[in-house]
Amino acid sequence: MRDGAECARDGTLFRDPARPVAKRNIRRAIHHFRKLVEDKEDTEQVFHIYDALPSKSFIPRARSLTLSERGERLRLTEGYLPDLLDDHETLRKTPKGSVAHAYCDFMESEGLTAAGLVAEAKKMGRPEYGDLIEWFGFRQRDTHDLMHVLTGYGRDALGEQCVLLFTHGQSPSPGHLLLGYAGAINMKKRVKSKAPVMRAVREAHRLGRNCPPLVRLSIRELLELNLEDAREALGIARPRFYERCHSTWRIEGIDPYDLLAPKAA
Repeated sequence: MRDGAECARDGTLFRDPARPVAKRNIRRAIHHFRKLVEDKEDTEQVFHIYDALPSKSFIPRARSLTLSERGERLRLTEGYLPDLLDDHETLRKTPKGSVAHAYCDFMESEGLTAAGLVAEAKKMGRPEYGDLIEWFGFRQRDTHDLMHVLTGYGRDALGEQCVLLFTHGQSPSPGHLLLGYAGAINMKKRVKSKAPVMRAVREAHRLGRNCPPLVRLSIRELLELNLEDAREALGIARPRFYERCHSTWRIEGIDPYDLLAPKAA
């Protein structure tokens, strides 16, 4: 059966016939990676890199979830994830120590919102198709910051590389590999240190492979769990080499959260 003919029980197309077939463009990916290296806060470049390096397994993974009973149940019970994730008033009603409380603390301390990540993605001006592939892709995007919370990786430069490789362990993509490993190599090149950066990113990659894909889980139910219980259930161990990097940098007088700041600063 062709993609366009596949539908969920509610009649939603798996793939809109107008959706183009993604094509790999390595030169374009490298161009946007260089721009991201210049400014790691320029999140829009990440989406350009993903577009330039599409994953061959993305469509099969999307089909497996979206056309299953699990996928239909998730669409029915969770709808649009940013609305759920940005409702901190409701999330704060869960018990102290929950994933929800940790998520709210993280997002508020960093000045982030799930809607803000959506806005960054929309800067690209991508057409929207309303198909099941889109729903699956949005769900992967919207769980990014939740991965920071569950893994313990911060928003420092190394923490972002680690989350990307944790994500690759769950959802293989050339874009994640480029961003994660090339970013770590760039870090090693620019910052002279004994910190075990490459061991930290390899550890993150392994942790991601050991964890069930978050995109397939009920995020509503996950948020209600105690954070430590959730980590144990998902097989997410402490990121020891990441923590060792931070400890080493501080001993060396390097701020992990200002690691790649321009020298003039």
